[in-house]
Amino acid sequence: MIKVGDTLPATTLMEFSEVEGNGCSIGPNPVDVAKATAGKTIALFALPGAFTPTCSAKHVPGYVEKFADLKAAGVDEVWCLSVNDAFVMGAWARDQKTDGKVRMLADGSADFARAVGLTLDLTGKGMGVRSARYSMLVKDGKVVTLNVEGPGKFEVSDAGTLLAQARG
Repeated sequence: MIKVGDTLPATTLMEFSEVEGNGCSIGPNPVDVAKATAGKTIALFALPGAFTPTCSAKHVPGYVEKFADLKAAGVDEVWCLSVNDAFVMGAWARDQKTDGKVRMLADGSADFARAVGLTLDLTGKGMGVRSARYSMLVKDGKVVTLNVEGPGKFEVSDAGTLLAQARG
């Protein structure tokens, strides 16, 4: 499992863009993790699935709500990762009204989740291999804080915890 001090894995996530601009075409666009984190402070949180109860009712809304506070604490971007495809993440972004606040990034084949050692096997529930629920503060590609939830828990990966860590 990834730990504080480690560099994020050289993987590519996918992001759906509603509007063309800033060199992004409409549709799924690759996000090179190393390039996208270089020189930035990222509040990254990951969760088992888009449109799932805890993720939709608590996890994402907390980061949307605390976005301005996270920015004030020195966070450049807020990322939400899930093992879903970019189209699902785009639809969920619309539903959660994350535009301009939280980047909804798809880890469609769980490559990032596997590389950081934070997978969750929900095959028995018909959901396949997913991401565990966690959050991390990342500075220039390196993990500064890491908060991994226990199975079925939502206690340490919330926006309030990561905000307190960002304020340091």
